[in-house]
Amino acid sequence: MSVLFLEYPKCSTCQKAKRWLDEHGVDYADRHIVEANPTAEELREWAARAGVPVKRLFNTSGMKYRELGLKDRLPEMDEGAQLALLGTDGMLVKRPLVVGADFLLAGFCPAEWERLLT
Repeated sequence: MSVLFLEYPKCSTCQKAKRWLDEHGVDYADRHIVEANPTAEELREWAARAGVPVKRLFNTSGMKYRELGLKDRLPEMDEGAQLALLGTDGMLVKRPLVVGADFLLAGFCPAEWERLLT
């Protein structure tokens, strides 16, 4: 199985996740989440594929999230507006993301990764 791995290389969690993929022999294509930000269309497809709400794709601990006051603004935004915003800046997107044929992993949770990737 080959997956798409979206990361911010300076992120320590992304570094741990990448090491985990390598140690478990998971084949992946690497993508820099800022230099090649996921588009709104990609994010819509991935969220639908995984059956997760779009708001779960936001990096809620990021500086950009706090600067934009998204904690208060997100509940008022419809899904289209949320996707459009996510598509503007990779730093707003929860990372790392692992995109498989029929799943999406947002964030690094080794137990969940073990279940789906090995």
